[in-house]
Amino acid sequence: MGSNTAEKALQMLKFLPRVCLANLKPSPGSRTSKKRGRGQHGGDKHGAGNKGSGQRQNYMRLGYETGNNPFYLRFPHEPYYQGHHLRREYPPLSMLDLLKLIEMNRLDASKPIDLVSILNTGLYKIFPDQRQYGVNLTDEGADVFNAKVNIEVQWATEPVIAAIERAGGVITTAYYDQHSLQAMINAKKFFERGVPIPRRMMPPPDAIEYYADPTKRGYLADPEKISEERLVLAQKYGYELPQIEKDPEYEMLTERKDPRQIFYGLHPGWVVNLKDKVILKPQDEELERYYAS
Repeated sequence: MGSNTAEKALQMLKFLPRVCLANLKPSPGSRTSKKRGRGQHGGDKHGAGNKGSGQRQNYMRLGYETGNNPFYLRFPHEPYYQGHHLRREYPPLSMLDLLKLIEMNRLDASKPIDLVSILNTGLYKIFPDQRQYGVNLTDEGADVFNAKVNIEVQWATEPVIAAIERAGGVITTAYYDQHSLQAMINAKKFFERGVPIPRRMMPPPDAIEYYADPTKRGYLADPEKISEERLVLAQKYGYELPQIEKDPEYEMLTERKDPRQIFYGLHPGWVVNLKDKVILKPQDEELERYYAS
């Protein structure tokens, strides 16, 4: 029997692989692994779950999606933020704060007020890289607003328009593209670059309707229709519409920018040299046609 066992062992050795470095292994239990073991209930994440586990994807942005917050606006007729990252935003400025800026002489009501003058106060800021396109004038303080102004903003509701016009002022809603806004944020810095003032681009298709609407006092609307809507709004809110035609500040109240213009008194294509205090205007006819188109 012993010989049979020896013969079987020799037969097995003929078919087993030879001992070499490739098939040598340490003795069981001679080494311990520093790697953490499996989770309590299995898996390889040690109880932490997969990436993104436990996160709510359809969350609400606090303070922005409420119906009474006008920070985020969308054209043409959906003024509140709906959760889309590509929609234009209009940081609010209340009429009460506007009145305070005027009373503190941070804004000069004897001159037209636009986004440039509001930004120059240093108390209001926009960030075009975050898709912010200008001022949303809100109606907080509309009942006490008594300043006669010629103001240009980017968004205004009917109560705001009524409050401005009841006080004898004029309001215009106007669009500025991103390139124009970059020049307006810091006009002094822009002029120091020594580059021509760009043309203001026309509004995108979804904003044309708003800025051509006389009820919104759009800068592309027919002036005669705006005059008619001024009277309609006064009758609706029950106040007597001041006649700006007889106002001693009529010229200031009726001053408006050209649809291609960014700065009051300065036209596209002009180069403002602050150091020498001169304005360089294009002489080439082709350039003049380009900036006037």
